[in-house]
Amino acid sequence: MRWLRWLPIFVRARLDNQPAILTIFNNTAWLSLDKLSNTLISLLVGVWVARYLGPERLGTISYAVAFVAIMVPFAQLGLKDIAIRNIVRSPNSKNEILGTNLILQIIAGLFVALLTILLANALNPDDSLITLLVTIIAMGLLFDPFANTVQYWFHSQVKAKYLVWSNNAILVLTAILRIGLILAGASLVAFAGVYLLHTILLSAALLLAYIIAGEHLRELRFSFERAKELLTDSWPLLFASFAVVIYMKIDQIMLGQMVSKTEVGYYAVAVRLSETWYFIPVALAASVFPSIIRSHQHKDPQIYQKRIQSFYDVVVGISYFIVIPLVLFAAPLVILLFGEEYAQSGSILKVHAWAFIFVSIGVARSRWLIAENLVRFSLMATVLGAIVNIAVNYLLIPRYAGLGAAWASVIAYGVSGYLSSLLSLKTRIAFKQSSLALSFPFRFLLGKIGGRDKV
Repeated sequence: MRWLRWLPIFVRARLDNQPAILTIFNNTAWLSLDKLSNTLISLLVGVWVARYLGPERLGTISYAVAFVAIMVPFAQLGLKDIAIRNIVRSPNSKNEILGTNLILQIIAGLFVALLTILLANALNPDDSLITLLVTIIAMGLLFDPFANTVQYWFHSQVKAKYLVWSNNAILVLTAILRIGLILAGASLVAFAGVYLLHTILLSAALLLAYIIAGEHLRELRFSFERAKELLTDSWPLLFASFAVVIYMKIDQIMLGQMVSKTEVGYYAVAVRLSETWYFIPVALAASVFPSIIRSHQHKDPQIYQKRIQSFYDVVVGISYFIVIPLVLFAAPLVILLFGEEYAQSGSILKVHAWAFIFVSIGVARSRWLIAENLVRFSLMATVLGAIVNIAVNYLLIPRYAGLGAAWASVIAYGVSGYLSSLLSLKTRIAFKQSSLALSFPFRFLLGKIGGRDKV
């Protein structure tokens, strides 16, 4: 792991002779490199696209993307973490798990794509452009199952480098295409086409990476018994994922329906900058999750609880480090990147940025809930968050527009990812650990963070 030599000496000393932690750090480094490069390229090209389209047209395509995103959980069936968990537990059954997952998602993708198009037309009967944009983007649901299946395998094996190579190659290609569309003065329909093309190319690249890694697609097989097992475990996560997407995307849908597509454009810019950092806890979780599962199986409560608390501390500590500067420099940052035309987005960003802290807590807790087989609680918490978000949006959007939607998001994330842990005796420990993590800056200053975790 050549990158280790770039770390400070005290960090390298802490990692010496700890192969499990080294594996996690290496995988997280790959995932972070992937997401960081994705983020930088997407942000730079996204800034150019936003300046080219302007708030109204940016709001229109953002509305279409959000509309499809809300339906994605039903196409994925909540299978991601369940499939990864089952492969880690039963590696000899991986071909059956992956093959069954692939067929289930293909069938679901067909139905969900059709339903999405019908709903878009029903809600926007006088806007044929919205229906066309949604139709093009929704076609990607037919190709997602192939990309998802391969990603589940690489995540279960903590081999993120294959995902990095594939994702970045396709990202660069589609970024070049978007720049070409800007230079050519293309329409919104062309930009929607790039969303679809990205999905198709990414699926092809990941399938190629799977073969290069020495795996064989012909060995994948479907099992009705396995399908029943996967769906039995995953349905709470399906609805939980849907609820998460609701309180991540419903604000843009409601802004578009209740105010205007231009307001969606202002809000989309603020959300882009705010959500840029969400890959960090997700990347950490993807790397730490197999380790958490193994420590839970080994029945060592001390190591297990220490790992969970450390995970909370790390993701929340990183969140503070990012959120505080983002809030302080929100207005000038928006104007610098997107121009005076989007100045209104600065005040929205100042509020929405705080959601990152609760998002990080929610990501950490979700892995703990899966390890403890408390996925039904995850469903309850996320549904509660979605209901809160819709209700607060309904109250605040008419009066405060995008700023009200930002407050609704922060409140919803806080309720779902943090406060909901108080609702069950089994999850009170999660509230205690996440509360302790929220005090991370004070504990850090007082020297209360530390301790060698030999894993």
